[in-house]
Amino acid sequence: MVMSGERAGGESGGESGSGDAVRAPGRAPERPPAPVGLRERKKRLTYQAVSDAAITMFLERGFDKVSVAEVAAAADISKPTLFRYFPAKEDLVLHRFADHEDESARVVAERPPGEGPLDALRRHFLDGLDRRDPVTGLCDVPEVLKFHRLLYGTPSLVARMHAYQGRSEAALARALGDGLSERLAAGQIIAVLRILALENWQRIDAGESADRVHASAVRAAEQAFVQLRTGLERD
Repeated sequence: MVMSGERAGGESGGESGSGDAVRAPGRAPERPPAPVGLRERKKRLTYQAVSDAAITMFLERGFDKVSVAEVAAAADISKPTLFRYFPAKEDLVLHRFADHEDESARVVAERPPGEGPLDALRRHFLDGLDRRDPVTGLCDVPEVLKFHRLLYGTPSLVARMHAYQGRSEAALARALGDGLSERLAAGQIIAVLRILALENWQRIDAGESADRVHASAVRAAEQAFVQLRTGLERD
């Protein structure tokens, strides 16, 4: 398992042992992805429009009181078409998490030379706290609070979210090297990030402001990463 400044694969300038795109120091940057075509842009816009329409209805009436047929009608598409975009009703809400599924993996893969994975993830999470990133739970914007109440207050959404977190865990494990030790490490890291975010949101939902919670959220994050380090780097 690679948890220091060394890159997966062992050699400072070599390829990752698992073949993943974990860029090593001195290696030329990957070429930027090809421009997104018109068809793909339209598809993404449809995803967003349908998800936004659904979330608006869920916030107004409750997740369980709005049918998929109603969402499809509001988005001016058929029910079968909706299910081609969103396999489950819960995905209409959790679509907003899709861009974050591989976030931890990207942080590890794109970290500067000489920076260890835990250091990169710690830096990224602390930066998120400073920016009041909703993913950290430390955000008291009214619209975000409403969304989080919808999410955490609906058992089927909480259950479905575990699938998204499972994919985050798998992506991070691949970025770390994808052996058993790396998979164990990824599971612990993703769990820690989830618990930190939930703790922050629960305090804000109880009435505290993000500014008031910030200092203790930073302390909790620092403690969590110390525990990860001492647990994962122990001989």
